[in-house]
Amino acid sequence: MTHKDEVHLRDLARGVLHLLPQTPTLGKGLWNLARLTPDRPASIGLQLERVAERTPAHTALVFDEQRWTYAEFNGWVNRIAAVFRANGVGSGDTVAILMENRPDVLACVAATVKLGAVAAMLNHNQQGEVLAHSIRLTAPKLVVVGGECRETLQSTPYHPDADPDRQYFWTGPGMAPDGYLDLQAAAASQSAANPPETQRVLSRQPCFFIFTSGTTGLPKASVMTHYRWLRGMAGLGQLALRLEPDDAFYCPLPLYHNNALTVSWGAVLGAGCTLVLGRKFSASRFWDEVRRHDVTAFCYIGELLRYLLNRPPSPQDRDHLVRLICGNGLRPEIWEQFQQRFGIERIYEFYGASESNLAFVNAFGLSRTAGFCPMSFAIVEFDAEAEQPRRGSGGFLSKVERGGTGLLITEISEKSPFDGYTDRKASEAKLLRDVFKKGDCWFNTGDLVRDQGWRHIQFVDRLGDTFRWKGENVATTEVEAALNRFPGIEHAVVYGVTVPGADGRAGMAALSYAGEHLDGSALAEHLRRQLPAYAVPLFLRLRPEHETTGTFKYRKVDLKREAFDPSQVADPLYALLDADNGYRPITPEIFQKIQKGEVRL
Repeated sequence: MTHKDEVHLRDLARGVLHLLPQTPTLGKGLWNLARLTPDRPASIGLQLERVAERTPAHTALVFDEQRWTYAEFNGWVNRIAAVFRANGVGSGDTVAILMENRPDVLACVAATVKLGAVAAMLNHNQQGEVLAHSIRLTAPKLVVVGGECRETLQSTPYHPDADPDRQYFWTGPGMAPDGYLDLQAAAASQSAANPPETQRVLSRQPCFFIFTSGTTGLPKASVMTHYRWLRGMAGLGQLALRLEPDDAFYCPLPLYHNNALTVSWGAVLGAGCTLVLGRKFSASRFWDEVRRHDVTAFCYIGELLRYLLNRPPSPQDRDHLVRLICGNGLRPEIWEQFQQRFGIERIYEFYGASESNLAFVNAFGLSRTAGFCPMSFAIVEFDAEAEQPRRGSGGFLSKVERGGTGLLITEISEKSPFDGYTDRKASEAKLLRDVFKKGDCWFNTGDLVRDQGWRHIQFVDRLGDTFRWKGENVATTEVEAALNRFPGIEHAVVYGVTVPGADGRAGMAALSYAGEHLDGSALAEHLRRQLPAYAVPLFLRLRPEHETTGTFKYRKVDLKREAFDPSQVADPLYALLDADNGYRPITPEIFQKIQKGEVRL
């Protein structure tokens, strides 16, 4: 751990001093956290109603050139809720929502949860069997479909022609096709009054089903409760971000993801400020939208900030009102670079997952950290070869020392419950029992993190990404960071591939390269200076661009399968067979020699 990555008491002291002027907002967040319990009436719908009653004329939502006040948005939501109720939706039922980003998504979600029902947030990038699997997992009573997603739905058995016993609603554009009910027309004649069901919704009840990306198999549906959503609103929104009512918070992330639906919308409703919803992220249009809507904060995920950083510098880079951003996945190596180029005052990185029972938040405004958590967690020793936490002679786990890297686990308790997935077997697979004593139960995050001290962590790698080569663990994120520092490399995706006759997996990198010609010798020399010898990738693949999920996660499954076989890969392939000569193209002859073990790696 470098000095930049350590957290010291003086850093926390400076952070506390920075918080003092905002004591009233902090007090509000602490009060909301303290009084929140799983068995009391409290919900997203109730929070929306309170803000609408308190500031009815304040702008709640902006989309393109349209805007809604809190009174208008809440009334719209109530009319949709009345339609859902009239079609049999009640507490505990599921409403599946399949649309690209637009205000209708948020209105349908809010209408669903006001009735005590659960919104299944279908990923509009999925289709066929994957989408059908997601629908089967949640068994919705009715499905709400945007016109742009009709063909996607038709690729499954879940559409009016094949499934006439289920209700299907249409939200446009255009006229509702046969078999669909027009939601907008049906809602127009309904009452805008708050539904009485909202007052009876308990915070422990589920509100959303959020699906995993399915990059390593079929998606799982994680359960989000009102309790966890409200904790996020108070903890991240009010204690960390401390937004004010006059803030405009920009979210270009898909609403089927928790960074949009929980982090962004929760922070906005907690402050009673304005959500500026983007259709989708565009690096070329991003800052224009930020300036057009006087945005003061935004949410990021994954490589979004690197995409912005890779854009050509502009005199307008600091011409905006953004003072803070929040999200996860900001790599330490570009943290200061992004902050300085775009003049961002505060970066609130956080760590969490849809199914996780707690989160880390960079509440003190430090650099290069995923943040702080006051709840019970541990970073334990991990055996990468066995892909299991390492148990000692007594059968219990051991914590790493400060500065060490290990598996992050979080204790499951009444205050930090594990809501899991709709699939009980999948939920059980994420649990570790008898961890430090007989009978205790902890959640396995599946992530390797670094202990930075003072209850702060730094994300290192996902377990499925870390691989072992020459008896050493290789963290893909650290190799990617070294590659991204080489001129011309815009994005690097690192993974392990099997090599005949060799133990473990050899490193391979798929690169998005902007230069005309890759200097294999210079790149090899650069990596030898940056990384231990065992971590230097042996194989390279040049790609015009990387395929990602809707939340910017790289799809590594196909890359691993195709590996470095020139008969399977049309992209240019390189191998590092001789350190002095650097990376050289892989020919069919060289590939055959590697396969036969005639080349020493």
